[in-house]
Amino acid sequence: MSTAEPLSAHTPMMQQYLGIKAEYPDTLLLYRMGDFYELFYADAERAASLLDITLTRRGESAGEPIPMAGIPVHTLETYLSRLLKMGESAAICEQTGTVGSQKGPVHREVVRIVTPGTVTEEALLDARQVNRLVAVCPAPTAAVKGRKTGYGVASLDFASGRFRVLEVTDATELAAELARLDPVELLVPDQAEAIPGCEPFGPQRHADWHFDAVTAHRVLTGHFGTRDLSGFGCEGLDLGIAAAGALLAYVQNRYRGDLAHITGLGHEQRSQMLVLDPATRRNLELTRTLTGERRGSLLALLDTTRSAMGSRLLMQWLHQPLRARAVLRERQIAITTLLEADATPALRDALAGSADIERILSRIVLGSARPRDLTALLASLERLPPLHAALAPLADASARLQALHAALAPEHDLTATLSAALVEEPPLRVTDGGMIRTGFDPELDRLRALESDADSFLREIEAREREATGIPTLKVAYNRVHGYYIEVSRTRSAELPGRFMRRQTLKNAERYTTEELKRFEDEILSAREQAMARERALFDGLLAELQGRAPRLRAIAEAVAELDVLAGLAERAKRLDWHCPELVDEPGIRIEAGRHPVVEAGLDAPFVANDTELAPETRRLLVITGPNMGGKSTYMRQTALIVLLACMGSFVPATRAQIGPVDRIFTRIGASDDLTSGRSTFMVEMTEAANILHNAGPESLVLMDEIGRGTSTFDGLALALACAERLTRQNRALTLFATHYFELTTLAEREPAVANVHTDAMEHEHSIVFLHQVREGPANQSYGLQVAQLAGVPADVLRLARTHLRELEDRAAATDSPQLGLFTPAPAEPIAEPIPQAAAEERALKALFDTLDPDDMSPREALDALYRMKEALRNPD
Repeated sequence: MSTAEPLSAHTPMMQQYLGIKAEYPDTLLLYRMGDFYELFYADAERAASLLDITLTRRGESAGEPIPMAGIPVHTLETYLSRLLKMGESAAICEQTGTVGSQKGPVHREVVRIVTPGTVTEEALLDARQVNRLVAVCPAPTAAVKGRKTGYGVASLDFASGRFRVLEVTDATELAAELARLDPVELLVPDQAEAIPGCEPFGPQRHADWHFDAVTAHRVLTGHFGTRDLSGFGCEGLDLGIAAAGALLAYVQNRYRGDLAHITGLGHEQRSQMLVLDPATRRNLELTRTLTGERRGSLLALLDTTRSAMGSRLLMQWLHQPLRARAVLRERQIAITTLLEADATPALRDALAGSADIERILSRIVLGSARPRDLTALLASLERLPPLHAALAPLADASARLQALHAALAPEHDLTATLSAALVEEPPLRVTDGGMIRTGFDPELDRLRALESDADSFLREIEAREREATGIPTLKVAYNRVHGYYIEVSRTRSAELPGRFMRRQTLKNAERYTTEELKRFEDEILSAREQAMARERALFDGLLAELQGRAPRLRAIAEAVAELDVLAGLAERAKRLDWHCPELVDEPGIRIEAGRHPVVEAGLDAPFVANDTELAPETRRLLVITGPNMGGKSTYMRQTALIVLLACMGSFVPATRAQIGPVDRIFTRIGASDDLTSGRSTFMVEMTEAANILHNAGPESLVLMDEIGRGTSTFDGLALALACAERLTRQNRALTLFATHYFELTTLAEREPAVANVHTDAMEHEHSIVFLHQVREGPANQSYGLQVAQLAGVPADVLRLARTHLRELEDRAAATDSPQLGLFTPAPAEPIAEPIPQAAAEERALKALFDTLDPDDMSPREALDALYRMKEALRNPD
């Protein structure tokens, strides 16, 4: 704390603090006092706990010491970053008056409220993540004829100024959109009932009148300076406009500045998107694995982009796959062109190190850009000529590359201006000075010359005064407290003439000034202040010029990001042996030699590729059987990922793929207890299944894995059978249905659009070899006990399980019942004792050879068989 004033709740300064704090009761108030931001009372205790800073107590309030904590001004961004990651907000209260200009404490006011969704500073943002602020406005609960139902959803990426709105019809669609947008802040009306899907994002409640459609319309048109919103395609979206207006009003209140970087409001239409619900995004591990890590996700495999802008755009494409075939085909053609021309390496080299033009531009428009933002922008503009030249020969082959080539035309005049104006390594802040290059402005050069000549002038004064006084140890020096002074030892101070005026007495020295030195000091300090002011004016002039070119710079940023993504996808396609899928108008999915992209990347051995065929009339639902660990879930997931990649415009991990229209992907794979909501594993499973059965349609892809396993055998079997029948008869969705209920394989005998496939395995000496191949027809057994043996279940338990299995089989045979499966399992045999390694290897190889027909094998199948032999030798038991 940088004040000598006694700390008390009754002092003018603390009265000022308490008055300001009353306006922000739920926000940490950082109160500027000299070189520190101070916090008091509950704020201090909370900040000390969150930030691990020292909590002290001084003065008194109501007879108790006042808790206080502080952070140095220069560490503000560091601590703000930590607070924002915890979801906290902070009000920044600055000294806006001049010390001594008025009676009482210096004037202070809150200049900005920093929240997780309203930051633009580079140090406070994750370069490869989008920070979205989202508002949701539900329709009135009372039914009114002609009034909309559903929800309006508005989202704002404040760091880029990208503002979007859409409307959804029900809670299921809302949950899907919130999962896609993944907001860091979520606003809802104060009086609204609990809105489904919002709780995971910690909704903040705000006054209902902000969500009034008329008020919101006025806020939006006032900001954009328009009569209505028809120019943005949003007129008539009452719920969406209500959400967007409430969101914009929130940002205006928090940022306290001109929001000139928010230049439009885009209308997103779900009909153009491939919709993914929250469970599907989680189960397919698009951006995070099931354990919450980025590594091992599809995004981690895909993201080889060279810029932060490209990385964020790639995530957007992944989270928002499209149904618009024309857009997807343009992306495919662009990637094909890059591969055929072998242009990807040169383009990626030119893109390497590109600055985050998008976010820099926002800071420029907001007036908060720093000198290093401009030098980063300059470095990116200097990369345009090689990018433009590299795209020139490719432009005629691809409409997208042609558009990018035009957008990336060099800006020679702007590049020259910034290069002439800015030093190569500018200071961190404008107030530090020194960012304008010598030679750019004559007046600044003149003022700097006065300051730079100061040293030689001081040496001249020092030499003259030494000669005049006869004191060879006399020296002229400077410090920030006393300015310029002449210092002599105390023993020689009596020799000085009367024109020397004493300024300070030290233990062994005296310090003086003279009229000449005072005049010099005034001139130097004035020149320094004028130079700083001139440099700031020049910097502001550069910002003004860049603000005038904001639309052009935004187009460059968008083009760099898109080119980065396309080049990255081309690199992935070449390195990973992916091929261009065919987007067809006929319903269905046909994949030849498909692979799971992430699983394949983690294997040392070749991935066993499999075909998939789903057709609406003949193979609408595939019942997939086979052992645990046989690859059923991997097969299902790889099909969904191939479809999703195709709907990004990417190449896919398959030798050939035909993808018909797909509107949604649903998954019911795995489950765990939802303890916070009091839902069991089975309840979670049934909730996800209900969502699928209510919402899947003829163009939906559905993955159902082990439905019904969380309850009794007969209940589970009945539910699984009913779900399968509903999906094929009523939903008519393209479905992969994995199960251990072998009774479900009889469905293919009754339903013409149902087929059986299974993941292959073979047994040898009570061990199991997983072949991971998907073959036609049902599996002949489940291999449950063999998998248990592989897992290390004790031998005595396995022997007991064999006994129980025989008893169940005998009982079922005696009553002539259908048992618990479609067929009679293979007779139970005792668990074999370990056999010598050599004998085990010999038997494993013999068993494999017996399954092979060399005359009926392709080269790829022969190679796969060779790898299986190698695996059998490694693990013969």
